[in-house]
Amino acid sequence: MAKTSAQGSVSSSEEIIWIEGDDGYALGVKNGKLVARNAKGKKLSAVPKNLKTSELAEQLSAMCEWLAEHRISCQRAIERWMLRSLPIPIHVLSSVWIDPDWSEMLRNMIVCPLDGRGKSDATQTGLLREIDSKKGVGVVDRDGETQWIKAAQILFPHPILIDGLEDLREIAADMNFSQSVEQIFRPIFAPREEQLKQDYISDFRNGKFEQLNFATSLCRRLGFPVRGGYACSKLWENGKPLEARYWIGADYPEGETYTDDLIFVNSEQKPQKISSVGAVTFSEGVLMATQIYAKRTVEKESEAE
Repeated sequence: MAKTSAQGSVSSSEEIIWIEGDDGYALGVKNGKLVARNAKGKKLSAVPKNLKTSELAEQLSAMCEWLAEHRISCQRAIERWMLRSLPIPIHVLSSVWIDPDWSEMLRNMIVCPLDGRGKSDATQTGLLREIDSKKGVGVVDRDGETQWIKAAQILFPHPILIDGLEDLREIAADMNFSQSVEQIFRPIFAPREEQLKQDYISDFRNGKFEQLNFATSLCRRLGFPVRGGYACSKLWENGKPLEARYWIGADYPEGETYTDDLIFVNSEQKPQKISSVGAVTFSEGVLMATQIYAKRTVEKESEAE
C-alpha cells in the first residue's frame, strides 16, 4: 500500500499521477501540494501563474484541502478514543483501515483487545501493525513478537493506564516505530502524595506573559479553549466529565499577565479534590499546564559584574 504524504497526498512521494491540462502542461499532487510539468515531461519548480487559476488547478487544490481536513479529523478521532478510553468495534476499524490516512494514523498505536463483554486481557497489549477481517488484529507484543489476536473490540489506552509501558517504548524505539497520534511517548503525570489532599495544583504559578494576547493565542494553537481567564481541557473518564482549568489571566489583552493555579471542576463548576480526579484527567490537565507554562517569558539573569 502506498503511503500518503504528511499532508494527505493522493500519491506516494515516488510517483505523481499527472492530469493533462492546457497547452501541453500537466498537473498533479505531491506531498499535498499542486505540482506541474511541461509538454516535454519535465517537472517544474513552481506551477505557472496561468495554470494556478485554471479549473483543473482549482479542483485539485480543493481536493488537497479536503484530504488535509480528512487527515486531521482521523487524528482527532483516534486521540479522542484514547483520551476517553472508548472501546471501538473491530468491524469499524476494519472498514476504515483501507483508507491510507486512517491506517497510517492507527498503525503503531498501543492497543488492548476486548472480548464481547468488554473484558480486556492486558497480556495481549501490543503495537498495532495490521487489521485483517479474517485474521484479526496484528500486533507486536511486549516480547517484540508479531501475533494475530481475535477481538470483538479494541481499546486505545492512555499511556498512564498501560502496564509495561517502558517495555513497549523500548520496542517501539528499537523498531523505529513512529506514531501519528502521540501516545506511547506522550508525557504522563501522577499527583504527588501531598497534592492528593488539595483541590488545586500550584506548580505552574507565576508564569509571566508580556501580553495576555500572547497567552491566549498560545492556548488556541495548542487546542485549548479559553473561558473566563482559564485555559480549559474537558475530559471524560469512567463516564464522568471533568474539566481541567489553568488560570492565564482576564485583564487587558495587551497587558502583562501571570498564570496561577490548575484546578479541576465537575459539571456543576465545583472544584474537585485532586484525590477524586482520575488518572487520565489529572495527567492531561498537568500536560496542558506544562505546555503553556513552558512558553512563559523567562527573565535572563544579569551577569555578575
